[in-house]
Amino acid sequence: MKKTIYLIIFFSFIQSLISNLGHPVTPAFVRSLDIPDYMFGVFFSAMSLGLMIGGPIWGVLGDQGKKKKYIVFGILAYSFGQVCFAYVGNASLMVLFRFISGFGIVSAITLLTSYLIELSEPRDRARFLAYVAAAVTLGASFGYAIGGFLSSNPFISNLLGTSDYRLIFLIQAILNAAYALSIYLFLKEIEPPVSLKPRNSILKDLKGITKIEPSLLIFLLSLALITIGSTNLNKYIDVYFDELGYTPLDLGAFVMATGVASLFASVILVPIFAKFKKQLVLISIIHILSALIVFYVFRSNVFLLTMYTVFMVYVVLKAIYQPLEQNYISLHAKEGKYGSAMGIRQSFVSIGMVIGPLLGGFLYEKSPILLFDSSAFAFLLGVLLLGVVYLLERKKKKTTEISADSSLNG
Repeated sequence: MKKTIYLIIFFSFIQSLISNLGHPVTPAFVRSLDIPDYMFGVFFSAMSLGLMIGGPIWGVLGDQGKKKKYIVFGILAYSFGQVCFAYVGNASLMVLFRFISGFGIVSAITLLTSYLIELSEPRDRARFLAYVAAAVTLGASFGYAIGGFLSSNPFISNLLGTSDYRLIFLIQAILNAAYALSIYLFLKEIEPPVSLKPRNSILKDLKGITKIEPSLLIFLLSLALITIGSTNLNKYIDVYFDELGYTPLDLGAFVMATGVASLFASVILVPIFAKFKKQLVLISIIHILSALIVFYVFRSNVFLLTMYTVFMVYVVLKAIYQPLEQNYISLHAKEGKYGSAMGIRQSFVSIGMVIGPLLGGFLYEKSPILLFDSSAFAFLLGVLLLGVVYLLERKKKKTTEISADSSLNG
């Protein structure tokens, strides 16, 4: 069982690496086509819309069995979308193919996570989710670094022709095909027990996931707000580096450093913080500190130094937060419905990923500082909603205790 868990962690790393190869060149690629800067946000939002719609669908399908099949199909769909995005040369069609990419890749994002949750014991779950988060972040860092290197290194670009940014996306698709094949060959299929196999139609199961308890719904809304902030930070740092005159190689090196910081936090710090009982309070503190850091770093006169020092504290806090929120959601999921739960989670994450860049593109055109400040405000609004969740959970706990006392006295 643990062998499969560690294989999932490794696959998460490989998937993240390949998926991020194109990111450091995307701003320069879009500008090379004379497409306005705000379309960068539209393209990202289109992909996020695919993630939002696809998450629950793949989750429900995965709960009915054959997860591996759906993961492989989704990866190949993602590769098709990425290649078409690079070569179609039409902004409207590029939006469509970004949607297809998002719809495809969310199968692996959702179902690999539900695989891990099904295989892990509750006491170990946060730790393993932290390892996945670290693998994803480290993979993204390597992906950015390699993508930047492939496009910027004179020897490599002359050898492979990668000064034509479209070839980066083609290389990404070829690697994804090899990755999909390895999933098919090496990942062990897990069929749900007969007693837990869904007997409803897929449409009924999709309707069923709308019945979410209020505290979890508000938690997910908080997650969406926090995702708006973190997504705009992640995506517009790319554009900001480019605007300030830094190369894709510089961006790749910075993202590589964030991966190392996240790896440290996930492996060393998350197991410690996972033992805290008041997780909602901890998550709230993390995002209050994150907001303060964001307000400060983009006003610094020594941008690169501040990004490699103070901003790294935010990176560490973010690495601690993700496995905590995933674990919180998994605890509210029914047995055999982990795919659906992670699909719902991905939808709310994707709502943030859709709204964030759409709003962010226009804010960034007004002022980059305005965009980054809006991220900090989104964190603080998320914290307010977490306060509501905390009050609802306390009320529910008191009601349960009163009911239990009444039963004993009766």
